[in-house]
Amino acid sequence: MQYTKVEISGINTSQLELIGEEETRELLLKCRQGDMKARDRLIRGNLRLVLSVMQRFLGRGAGKNTPCADDLFQVGVIGLIKAIDNFDTDMNVRLSTYAVPMILGEVKRYMRDYRPVRVSRSLRDLAYKAMQAKERLTAEDQREPSIDRIAEEIGAERCDVVAALEASADPVSLYEPVYSESGDTLYLLDQMSDKTDSTTALNEFLVRDAVQRLPERERNILDLRYIQGRTQVEVAREIGISQAQVSRLEKSAIGNIRRQIEA
Repeated sequence: MQYTKVEISGINTSQLELIGEEETRELLLKCRQGDMKARDRLIRGNLRLVLSVMQRFLGRGAGKNTPCADDLFQVGVIGLIKAIDNFDTDMNVRLSTYAVPMILGEVKRYMRDYRPVRVSRSLRDLAYKAMQAKERLTAEDQREPSIDRIAEEIGAERCDVVAALEASADPVSLYEPVYSESGDTLYLLDQMSDKTDSTTALNEFLVRDAVQRLPERERNILDLRYIQGRTQVEVAREIGISQAQVSRLEKSAIGNIRRQIEA
């Protein structure tokens, strides 16, 4: 990703540092021993993760509901610091993989204060507990937990958890692009106008089931590409493989999903 010269919280984003996986591992070990210089180096060397996450939220809302880029960045840094302080070096996972959900969680909690639609306090509290449980379970199991698992973890009814999470979700425009390929863009409105609702719902269930059967790395690539909107180059940089490998694994995953649905 090419970063233009933009200052956020006094930091020139075009000059953000980038540290390698080997150095990251060494710094994490030093952090566990209380080395604050290593901790500071880790924070500065992973600010691009914060920038990448916060860019998804810029421009949402209007007027007083529009978040400030500086504020979003600082909140994201809090999530990064939490990830660094709580990272277990014995886990077979990259710091970036662990940190992104933590950063995302902090930014989403902050964004709730800018929601144009008011949600009851009880629902917001339940949604907060559910999101905390989701982050914790994701870190423990290295995969996204089901709603049933989250409900069990916080001692709530499944239907209440679903309602709380849906109520806390950010509203989107009907013209929000959901897919773009070769200049052809599919908008949310296009999906809503589909008359085959039952077929669409069935296909969605089939796709979700097929995705859950994919190897973890392929699921991660699809999440980064189609949920977080990363380019193949960005994905390659984050998970430490070549862009060609990302392209091959992405095509393999999509082909695997298609075969499962058509079987």
